[in-house]
Amino acid sequence: MMAGLVTHKTLFVLDHSPDFLKSCNQSTEYDLLAKGKTPGIIPAAPIYKSLWTCSVEAMMEYIRIVYDVFPLNNLISVITGSQTLNGWDEKDQNMVQIMNMLASIGPPSKSDEYNIVNGLTQAIEELCKPTPLQQKVLASDEVETVENKGRIICLLHGKSDGQMRMLEECVSGAIEQHNALAAETDSLLPVTFCDLEIVHLVPVGDTSTINKQAPHEISPMLSTTVHVTESGREQYYRLIQMAYIHYNLASTTVTGIPMKEEQNASSSANYDVELLHQAEAHHEILKSGGLDGLMISSKEGLPINTITLKWCTPKSSVLDLPACTGAYRITPVDVNSRPSSCLTNFLLGGRAVMLEQPRKTGIKVTSHMLTSHGGEIFIHTIPTGRSILEDPPSISEGPGGRVTDYRIPDFREFMKENRLAPASPAVAELAPQLPIQRAIHHVERTSRFWPMVISESLIFNMASHIDPLPTLLIKERLTEEDVIECRKAIFYVVGMESRNEPLPVNLAGTRAKGNKREQQYSQMWQELETLVSAHAGTSENHKRVLECLLECKKPSDDKRRLDKSGQAKEEISEAESAWKDLDKFQKMTEHEKKEMNKPEISVDDAGPPFKRLRPGFTEPLVKTAGKQNLLSMWTNRIKSVHSNRHEEFIGRQENKGTIAELYRHMFEGDEEDIANSGNV
Repeated sequence: MMAGLVTHKTLFVLDHSPDFLKSCNQSTEYDLLAKGKTPGIIPAAPIYKSLWTCSVEAMMEYIRIVYDVFPLNNLISVITGSQTLNGWDEKDQNMVQIMNMLASIGPPSKSDEYNIVNGLTQAIEELCKPTPLQQKVLASDEVETVENKGRIICLLHGKSDGQMRMLEECVSGAIEQHNALAAETDSLLPVTFCDLEIVHLVPVGDTSTINKQAPHEISPMLSTTVHVTESGREQYYRLIQMAYIHYNLASTTVTGIPMKEEQNASSSANYDVELLHQAEAHHEILKSGGLDGLMISSKEGLPINTITLKWCTPKSSVLDLPACTGAYRITPVDVNSRPSSCLTNFLLGGRAVMLEQPRKTGIKVTSHMLTSHGGEIFIHTIPTGRSILEDPPSISEGPGGRVTDYRIPDFREFMKENRLAPASPAVAELAPQLPIQRAIHHVERTSRFWPMVISESLIFNMASHIDPLPTLLIKERLTEEDVIECRKAIFYVVGMESRNEPLPVNLAGTRAKGNKREQQYSQMWQELETLVSAHAGTSENHKRVLECLLECKKPSDDKRRLDKSGQAKEEISEAESAWKDLDKFQKMTEHEKKEMNKPEISVDDAGPPFKRLRPGFTEPLVKTAGKQNLLSMWTNRIKSVHSNRHEEFIGRQENKGTIAELYRHMFEGDEEDIANSGNV
């Protein structure tokens, strides 16, 4: 919302004290016709503007740029003395109104007694008044409060740093007082945040007694910056730079504009014109990183950088122009210069000019276009890479191809389910949320897992087998009957896999790993888990559906389980491995089972018999003569796993028949004594 931005309200406070009658100490030549043409005639002496005149001219340039680039929702009010020259109404937001009011007030006089605190207090009062946009938002009943932010630019000739601190404290106190007053009435808005920028002006060549200060917070509702600049041309440059920063602008210099000479119409020369516009117009250039040779310093002397674009042959018709991704209003930096005036008149005549990036080598790159619409001039952004209006590259055909397997019928149904319709007042009043908010939530739920291409999905190509699971999951609440229906759909898929039925989809061109049925079912289970997990947090019954799905999945398909904190972890238990071996045993033929059940013991010359490893099993199985039941297979499996973990104590080993000695060397000394006594 524009009302919440700092740029929605800007107030200028002009110093109307006798200090602004001082000369700026910068001469202005005006008698250029008589100068140097007629010998013996002395040209008129140059004039020197006052601080007041320079401040008014620089302020009006700031206002002109803002009104040209942002004709709506960026409002400016001017205050001098304790008088507001224009309000927030649309009829007052124009340069003619401001200039007429400045002319009626006139410059300050030596007898005036003026305090800049009065102007700053009046500015806070104006900041509390709602603009038409804020009144419209408050009247819509969509929000209870509106953020009321703004910026105050104070042009003055200060005395000392102590005066600057005093002004900061006065503004902070005025905000607190007016916020307390706004809380008691509905006609005023409390100030949420104010950006105060004080510009201290000194004549050219004079030394400033005030130090500049970087932005710093006085309170949570006030931030202050102190600028120190010379009057005249430097003041003009500083205010243009402030507008450049405040409104996130960018500069483009159009080079190589052919123009006939004013003195000699038969000859022509190339000129440059610098333009200001929104920074989004250079997004494509900044994204590509191709600024080498394009970014230079401003040719108008501004303390900013500009991007140079070369003039191309104009087009007389705008019917065959390329597709553009954005259009932004422009304004010349020097609006009164002859090159700027000629370019403006040329574009207002209905012509379109292409702008290309100047390069020393390679093909030319046309990135922008200048043309007019409805009496206003715009700079258009032309995509230099692949156009966003074209189809994306094909997944299977490589770069430059086209995707032909979009889920177009499913997307048609998706749009039908998410169509907007007017809500009756009775329904809107009873509902806890606004109709637009409910619509946004519905779109979010239905699109949490929605593959765009047919070849990227298995479950959405077999919708008849898993219905009504996808339809029920997008509901905000699931009843017990809905949970039962979801479980039935999951059990149906489990039955298909147990019967080893083929998937009822055409897997040509899909991303399934190979054509093995087991791998296809594994991909199907992964997609089902992704779909159900995306909606598991909606309600408790949605979570029950996910738990049912995880219980029905075979352990060999996915080893993921949910821990107490809800996060997935990997765990492979001995039971799962045993079930895996049992499944392999059941899939064997009768001949393989007979061979499996035979005791296969080989005798090695160097030692006892060893157990043979069966192909396809991760661990050896102990085989006995005759048939084996499930209990014996399970017992042997556990024993085999435990035997590989550590070496068992000799006293606990089976079929050994020995007892481990606790003190093996206890009687070694006695035996030696007996042996020695026998020798005597």
